[in-house]
Order: sequence, then structure tokens, then C-alpha cells
Amino acid sequence: MKRKVVAIPFILSVIAAVILYHVGPVSVRESGNKTLFELSFSDLDFENEIASLSETSSPAAYIHTSANSSDPNRIRGWGIVRAKDNKTPQADPGAPELLKKYNGIYIADTDKPVIYLTFDEGYEAGYTAGILDCLKKHNVNAIFFITGPYLNRHEDLVRRMVEEGHAVGNHTVGHFSLPTLSDEKMKEEVSELDRVFYEKFKKHMVFLRPPRGEYSERSLKITSEMGYINVFWSFAYKDWDRNSQKGWEHAYNNVMPNLHNGAILLLHAVSSDNAQALDRIIGDARKKGYEFGDVFDLIKIARGEAE
Repeated sequence: MKRKVVAIPFILSVIAAVILYHVGPVSVRESGNKTLFELSFSDLDFENEIASLSETSSPAAYIHTSANSSDPNRIRGWGIVRAKDNKTPQADPGAPELLKKYNGIYIADTDKPVIYLTFDEGYEAGYTAGILDCLKKHNVNAIFFITGPYLNRHEDLVRRMVEEGHAVGNHTVGHFSLPTLSDEKMKEEVSELDRVFYEKFKKHMVFLRPPRGEYSERSLKITSEMGYINVFWSFAYKDWDRNSQKGWEHAYNNVMPNLHNGAILLLHAVSSDNAQALDRIIGDARKKGYEFGDVFDLIKIARGEAE
């Protein structure tokens, strides 16, 4: 009888451990410790980093339509129509107004030759240290949008970002499309990453980049109420496929004609093309009369507090 009494707690603990192991891609708490993210990079979907990328002649279409165009759950894919020769691109009709309603941003002051750099850091491909070196050399700061596994695996690089004056943005724990999640799960994906970041660096995240560029009025409203500024972009190109890199000139030739006043550039840090072209892009952009703005200024711009 005594053996059974002793064995039952042991069996229960084994069952609990098995359940915990198979709980799925969510964060778990261990008493008194920081959140541990069970996700690994292999669990995250980076195949289509920008679900609806418009680079040439037409706005990106809505990914999901509904009978009611004002449905707050309608899933939208961010897109812009490029206007080369350094002219201002055009966003999807109605999208800028929707962003403004919830303090989101995709472009800054188009009257000033100031541009802003942002990098998506879903996972690490070995180029971020060099990117940081280049930004330090040119005295430029950027927003680096990170995921849960990135913070877990590359705290040293995130620490450099913080210490060298960059903003570290929230790209969610598991890189899920936010508007497809429940309210509770959406909040968890965002708040848990910020909680761990705060425990490590004593700073809260302010900027949020929705994975895949997918959003809805509901996702904008919820994340805005959480204090976040949703940061989209006025320029991006298909640079995230590590198996389709074409050399630094490819990145350079994509970026330079699309620079414009108030630009918010999205570059993926997994791109060797971007990493190799960055020094030339910064130097030649300045030669063309552009300056790189302090990304923290985007907070006031987004909230309508800029002078």
C-alpha cells in the first residue's frame, strides 16, 4: 500500500511533464523564472514574410473579403504602389485613414527628406552583427522587430541593439497572423514577448510589426489599446528568401530609386544582399540629400504629437 501511495505522485508528475511537453506553440511559466518559449525557429512560418506585396502597378488586394467592408474582423494585407524616381508611393485606399485612427504608421513627414530604417528579425542568418556595425559606423539607428525564439536564442544581439541606441520592436512570440487569432491569444502573443524583454532590459516595447503584414481593424484596435504603434512601411521588396539572394547590387537597385521623403523602409536582416548593400545605401542616400531619422521620433509622429 505504501508503495502505491509513493508511486501515485510520481506517476502524476510524469503525466504532467508529458502534457507540458506537448502543450503546443505557447509560452509557459516556470515558478519564479522568466517565460520560456517552447517554439523553435523551425516552428515559425517565414516562407511568405509579406503576404500581399505590391511592388509595381496596383494596390495589394484584401486577403479575405466579407459582405460588410467595414467588418472589424476583415483581414487585410498591407501593400503600397511604388512610385520610382524618389516619389511618394500610394497605399491601399482607406488604409492610411484606418492606421491613423489607431495610431499606426507607414510613412513619416513627406515634406522632409528624412527616412527611417526598420529590420525584421524573425530568425538569425548571421548578418545582424555586421548590420549593427554598419549602423554604428554611420551613426544611424533602426527598429529591429524580433520574435520570441529570436530573443531566446540571440539575447546578445538584442542587447547590442538596446545598448547601441536602436529600438527593439515586437514581431510577436510565434509569428502568427494576428487578425486570425482570438482577442486573448493576440494579446498573449504580443504581451508575453514584451514581458520577457522587460525582464531582461527594463524597457517596454512600443513598436509592433504584424507578421506577414496582415491586420484587421480589430487587431489594430486591440494592440493600440495595449499601447503599441503598428509600424508598416512605404517600401519593401522580396528580400527574405535566403535561397534567392542576387548580390548587393540587387538590394541597392531596389532601394535607391524608391527612397522618398518620410520613407519607412522594411529590410529583412536574413538577406545577405541587404547586409552587403547597407553601407552603400546609407552613404549614397546622404549624397542624394536624405538624412536618416531617429526612429524614436516615429512615436510622436504616429500619435500626432510631432511639431
